Amino acid sequence: MRVLSMPFWCVENPVGDPFGRSILDRLSPLEVCDLLCAAKREGLIELTASHDDNLVPWDPANPEDDQDPASQTSRTLQEIRLRLQAAGLRMAMITCDLHGNPVFRGGGLANPNPGIRLLAAQKVLRSIRIGHFFGAEYLTYWVARDGFETQFALPWENTYRYLLEGLNLARRYIRDNKLSIRKGSIESKPNEPRGEMLLPTTGHALALSDALEEPGFWGVNPEILQHEAMTNLSPFVALALAVARGKLNFVHLGNQKPGQFDNDNPTMIGMSGVKELVGVLWMLERMGWQGHFEFDNHVLRTDTAPGADNAREIRMDFIRLNVENFRLAEAKAAELSADRELAAMQKAIWGELPGLADLLARGDWRRILAERPDYGQLNAQAVRIARLDTRANRLLLGRRE
Repeated sequence: MRVLSMPFWCVENPVGDPFGRSILDRLSPLEVCDLLCAAKREGLIELTASHDDNLVPWDPANPEDDQDPASQTSRTLQEIRLRLQAAGLRMAMITCDLHGNPVFRGGGLANPNPGIRLLAAQKVLRSIRIGHFFGAEYLTYWVARDGFETQFALPWENTYRYLLEGLNLARRYIRDNKLSIRKGSIESKPNEPRGEMLLPTTGHALALSDALEEPGFWGVNPEILQHEAMTNLSPFVALALAVARGKLNFVHLGNQKPGQFDNDNPTMIGMSGVKELVGVLWMLERMGWQGHFEFDNHVLRTDTAPGADNAREIRMDFIRLNVENFRLAEAKAAELSADRELAAMQKAIWGELPGLADLLARGDWRRILAERPDYGQLNAQAVRIARLDTRANRLLLGRRE
């Protein structure tokens, strides 16, 4: 069974939208922590994650308050850590909120204004320290508001340099201070909250990672059924490429109708996503990827209601439903992997010519040119993908025979 993480920001979200105010009563960081700890005790999750602002507020005039034991920031962080430790719940990832504060409305690490880039850098370093305080393994950079609405608003000759400078700074700070973060992760998004983003796809993020000072430190964490689907891209391509490159750190999970805004529906809740998630789990198992899944979604606004009791009970039900739906998909993926008829159909499509496969893998161009495969025989073979997919559909719908 895959290890699951439920972050603070998912549970904390009071669920408003651009057309209406929030409905759920807000919870304090300690109250959110208690719900997550309860989920750990129920055996629902093993990990959690957070933005810095989900744990403690940010004061730009006091960017090192986390290092003052007498500060309210330190006292709150201490109490959260004590509660997480008592429940055996581990903080796996920290990320810096560079989208919420209005000063970052024009961007964070890639903001054209150096004063704002400096504030963003200080906030990122503070987030890294907070992550280290909890023993976090991952630091995530989500593209946030590093983007644009008009092509004439950015100094394009410098924009990506700014982004590289910010991420390189984060890595140097971790290395020089021997902090717990062992991997950096880049999360792309095509648009929203900006009109366009600087890293719209997983491919863009992978390309940028190779330009950083320590490419091996940086990987990606695609949001497979949301950010990838916003532009009708396939989550399979993003994940398979990231695994093949050895750069898939973990996966963010929710649900999304392709081509829309960022729905952030709970796992497998919505008009699409069941076949996609089952297929993703099947694929990652085939590829031998051993990482964890982290939920990144929120309660459906229709399912919320005001009131103190609802604030806790609805959020707890939200955690349970996310986990239940993931486990349903996980079990179905295992069923597809074990089905002999499906495996035989796949084998027929993929071909059984190991000698030629080995030859191509070795890249011996002299021997490749000397081979004469039977074109007529190869061309005459029907590629029965529709029959294979129908078999998968029968398994998905509970009709094995």
